[in-house]
Amino acid sequence: MSIFVIAEIGINHNGDMGITKDLIDLAKVAGCDAVKFQKRTLDNVYTKEMLDSPRESPWGTTQREQKEGLEFGFDEYKEIDKYCREKDIEWFASAWDLDSQDFLKQFDLNHNKIASTMIVDETFMRTVAKEKKHTFISTGMSTLSDIDKAVAIFKEENCPFELMHCISTYPMKDEDANLNCIPMLRERYKCDVGYSGHEVGLAVSYAAAALGVTSLERHITLDRAMYGSDQAASIEPAGLMQLLGAVRKIEHAMGDGCKKLLDKEIPIAKKLREHLAWESDI
Repeated sequence: MSIFVIAEIGINHNGDMGITKDLIDLAKVAGCDAVKFQKRTLDNVYTKEMLDSPRESPWGTTQREQKEGLEFGFDEYKEIDKYCREKDIEWFASAWDLDSQDFLKQFDLNHNKIASTMIVDETFMRTVAKEKKHTFISTGMSTLSDIDKAVAIFKEENCPFELMHCISTYPMKDEDANLNCIPMLRERYKCDVGYSGHEVGLAVSYAAAALGVTSLERHITLDRAMYGSDQAASIEPAGLMQLLGAVRKIEHAMGDGCKKLLDKEIPIAKKLREHLAWESDI
């Protein structure tokens, strides 16, 4: 089964539909399977005091103005939906509250995503699980007890899911990746496990691919120097092309794990073992 590669646009679109479409185009050309966004109802996710606090941004001088500038509504997502269908690439989003999850139900999406933020909200997870859509569950900022509860909910609701190993630092240091959690999670929960990365560079993602992840998610950007808190942990166009090329090669290189003498090795073996009077026994 091929690794399902997700290009996380998130809020790197900076509220601009032109940038959004350029990022969708990038994901499609690179060979990604889907693009992902984030959806929040600001007054549900943040306190009034926080939203009224100062923050300089291209959209104003408060946290509310900054976050409103980055938040797409129905018209924008309708345009995204139409554009992705034209480009033949999937899209979905991680909701940060129940109203946002309900909002996403207006679109015929194949997947849901539990962001690492939301893995501790059992009511939210059960609501998502009841939709019965294949769900990616990020495990950043969580304990095994948190993951136990999430897995139990999705199994109780008979909702298909896979876990995504994740470290929620932005950017993540390579030494914090702890990729050996991937086989551990697979063994503990008897489920597919993907990787959601926030590191700078590509090597850690290559290693995750070699560990047999079923999905791979990385933030993408047109330019890491652009405005935004997620840009530094994102992959630029050339890097995304390199990532997809390498991941697909790694998939082919992993093989089935069965040791055997290849037919194409036999003439080489005969030549190099002439002094041993060796003959193939296959």
